[in-house]
Parts: sequence; structure tokens; C-alpha cells
Amino acid sequence: MTKRTGGRILVDQLKIQGCDRIFTVPGESFLAVLDALHDTPEIDVTVCRQEGGVAYMADADGKMTGRPGIAFVTRGPGATNASAGVHVAFQDSTPMILFVGDLSRGDKDREGFQEIDFPAFFCPIAKWAARIDDARRIPEYVARAYRVATAGRPGPVVLAIPEDMLTDEVEARDRPAVPPVAEGPDPGAVQAMFELLKEATNPVAIIGGADWSPRAAHHFANFAFRHGIPTAAAFRRQDAVDNKCGVYAGQLGYGPNPKLQQRIRDADLLLVVGPRLGEATTDGYTLVTPDHPGQTIVHVHPDPNELGRVYHADLPIVADMGEFAEMVDEWNDPDLVRFSAGEEAHREWLEWSEPKARGGVGMDLGPCVKTMRDALPHDAIICNGAGNFSGWWHRYWHYACTPSQLAPTSGTMGYGLPASVAAALRFRDRTVVCVAGDGDFLMNGQELATAAQYGADLIVILVDNGSYGTIRMHQEREYPARLSATSLSNPDFAKLVEAYGGWSERVETTEAFSPALARAMERKGIRLLHCITDVEVISNARTIAEIRKS
Repeated sequence: MTKRTGGRILVDQLKIQGCDRIFTVPGESFLAVLDALHDTPEIDVTVCRQEGGVAYMADADGKMTGRPGIAFVTRGPGATNASAGVHVAFQDSTPMILFVGDLSRGDKDREGFQEIDFPAFFCPIAKWAARIDDARRIPEYVARAYRVATAGRPGPVVLAIPEDMLTDEVEARDRPAVPPVAEGPDPGAVQAMFELLKEATNPVAIIGGADWSPRAAHHFANFAFRHGIPTAAAFRRQDAVDNKCGVYAGQLGYGPNPKLQQRIRDADLLLVVGPRLGEATTDGYTLVTPDHPGQTIVHVHPDPNELGRVYHADLPIVADMGEFAEMVDEWNDPDLVRFSAGEEAHREWLEWSEPKARGGVGMDLGPCVKTMRDALPHDAIICNGAGNFSGWWHRYWHYACTPSQLAPTSGTMGYGLPASVAAALRFRDRTVVCVAGDGDFLMNGQELATAAQYGADLIVILVDNGSYGTIRMHQEREYPARLSATSLSNPDFAKLVEAYGGWSERVETTEAFSPALARAMERKGIRLLHCITDVEVISNARTIAEIRKS
């Protein structure tokens, strides 16, 4: 062993663990890491413009790769800015590691410059939060961080790295790469599940979530189609299987198909594979109740602590999603009769996801989404944050197999643009689209600079109704016609994009959208369509006038 600085040791561990990209806003607290990265061409360094963008990009990268997305930020405001992304990774079960440059060890507990007790601060929203005080132990901490972030229910890890520790020159033994842990399901439990299927008359599967992967998507789609089981996606997990699958039944969450909701209510057997069954997926724990009388639930999840935590599981199965899906795909039970409900549910979803023109609307987003479906490749990656605007894409877009949807289940605003930058850098051969509302976009619009700096190709569909639309909708329901704090005065977004070296066009009618999209697709780099919509059309299902009458 030879002596290395703590910064060098840390970067060497990232290389060993297979890290090929980090996202950062640089800080003086981890200059030794930046110096080591100077001599490490194997790791791409993506410099962002605000730490919220850093964390969102790392989360998106973790979603796309299944490996921990890596972020570096400085202490104090850098860490607190990044905390929103840590919360997203926690609620979305995304593997992620956030390194926070910290003040020197000798100044701890003096309320030094930008000091925060990071393990205490991040503990409620991270799987593990710790501080590395000895450079010799960096390999141990990094290896453990990779294991914790990926094992069981994936999630974020936060490691504080004191500035002086990173400059210590010490001898340290590298840890080998942490192999993935994939727990196979108990064959006896799978046999019991098939026995329940043989007794069921109305089974429904709800899928997507922790540990989901292209392998899980492929095998589960085969299994569900072969047995004719209607398969619904959990909230913002619509790429859990390719939506072309003949038994795909649509998504749960906000604004789902009422026929799908009734199908869930009528189900006598629910196969819940991956989701936690959170508040959004279950419509406030009412569509499926925690005790679900009259329904049998088979709950499959990679983390035993999740099984039975909120929902009673009649048959709990601990398993890696890919291992479980492959086993049920290959399971042969000749006595199981194929259900006809799968194709029926798929037809209902196809009808629900086909937009109907709404008269008297200057720009009707439903037909615009259909135009995008016809014009863009099927495997386009759709990225969005939070807002009513996203409902049009959740309802009308047809997603390919994972990863093709980057959308936070935690409902955070400002996620779409950073996620689209991460996607455009990770998959330079695929079409990447950021869908954003006017309020949503400006929460992280500065990351257009990051997109421009690294030559990212992406299309931004910016829906501008001059309002925080979701809150306006709730406001109209609770306090009709009493507007307060929901109206927005916006910049000329087209000129803003041009300032970043991009191309933009203002679109004000449904008819103008298709040719504008075609012009955008002829170009490379940043392309933005500034879509002006009427706030009266507050969602894909209702208008403000209709809400006020209800």
C-alpha cells in the first residue's frame, strides 16, 4: 500500500464500485476530491447550477441504471438544497449516494461556518447517514454505502466528508466491488400464490416500484399475458411493463380510469409486486384499504420490513423483483385456466388513453400528446415534475419498458428538467422529453445551462397557464372563486431558452402544435415549445367552471 489523500482514496473507491458519472456543484469543502477527479477520466463530472438539480439528476441516474446515482455538494446551504432530491430518492426507492463536504473535524460542534449535524439532519429521509472521520476507513464506508443503497428496498445514503480528512495522507486498503444481492423467492410461497390464482375469479396485478428492472418487466409481462391477468401500474410507474403488453390496464394514482378503479375494488386477489401501496397509488388508502376485507393480497417486495408495515399481506414474499418475475414466468402449472379479463382491461385502457377533442379550447393538450405519440419513437423518455399538466401525459402517453418514465412519486416540483438532462447524458441515442408546467419549470430552469454546457439533446414541452394549476384546482374545490396566491406572471420562455443557446417556438393552438413539434425534431440541442393554455381547462378531466358547480 502507498499513501494517498482521502480525496484520492474516495475517488478510487468510486471507480472500483463502477461509478462512471457524478453530479455536483463544487465546494471548497471537497477540493481534494475534485483534484483527484482531475486525474480520473473514467468518471464523468457533470457540473450543475444548483444543488437541487444535482440531487434530482443523481436520483434520475439511479432510476435509469439501477446503480446508485452519485452526488457531491458542499455543507450548509449546499446540503439543504440537495435534501429535496434525497427525499425523492427515499420515497421513490431509488439507489443514490450523496457526499457532503463538511467542516474540519477540529471545528465540530462549534457552529462553525455552515455547520449542520448531517447524520441527524438526513436520518429521517435516508436509509443511512454517517460521517467519515478517518480517511483509512473510506473504503469501508463507501462499500457499505453501495450495499445499503441497493440492498432490499433501494434508497439514498448520505456521507459527510470533513475537509481536513480528505487531505490526510494515509495508507488504506481498497474494498472490492460490492456485488448485487438478489434474493430469490421461496418456491413454496410461489406455489401458494399459484394455488390462490387457481381459486380466484377476478385477480389483478399492481406492479412497479422498489427494485424494478427491465428483467422484471420482461418476465412479469410474459407471466401476466400468458395467464390473462389485468396488470396496473402503481403511481408514476407506468413504464413497469411496455404499455403495448396485451394485459396492461393503465395506471393508478391521480386521475386513473374509473373502470380500472372498479376493477381493483372488485378484485378478489391482488398481486402486488414491487409497490409499497402508498397514498397516491391507493387513493388515500381507500381504493385498497390496509386491512382489505374480502380481498386477498399477495405482496412481493425486496425488503421484509415493508411487508406488513402498513398493509396486511395474506401471502408475503420477500424477493428481488427480477428473480421473482423470472420464476413465475417459468413456472408451469397446467391446471391454471387463463383469465379473459386481461385483454378486456387492456381494451378499456386503450379507450381511456385515446384523447377526445374538447371544443372551445385554444390549445387542447390531449390531441397534442397524441401528436407526440405518433411523431416520437416509442422508447422516448418522458420526464416531468409535479403539476396538473402531467396528468395529460399520465393518461394519454403510451410508455415503453423501463426506463422510459422519470417522474417523482413524491410529487416534487422542479424535477423534470434536471431528470431530462441526466437522461439525455445517459442515453444520447434516445429521444428525451421534459414536460413541465410554468411554475414547475422555473423551480430548476437554471439547469438549461447544464444541458447546454454538455451538449444534451432534449425537447421541453412547457405548459404555461399562468398558474400553480394543481393548487388552483384544490382552491376552487374548497374555496370557489376566491383566488389567493396561485396566479403567476411569467417571462417570455422562448427568449429565455434562446439565451441558453437553444431553439424555441411559441405555440397557442392545437393545430400549431404538430408543425412546431416537427420543426423541433429537425434540430439538435435544447428545443422548447412554449405552449400557452387556458387555466380554465385545469385538468384533463374537468374545467374550473365544472369544479365550481360540483
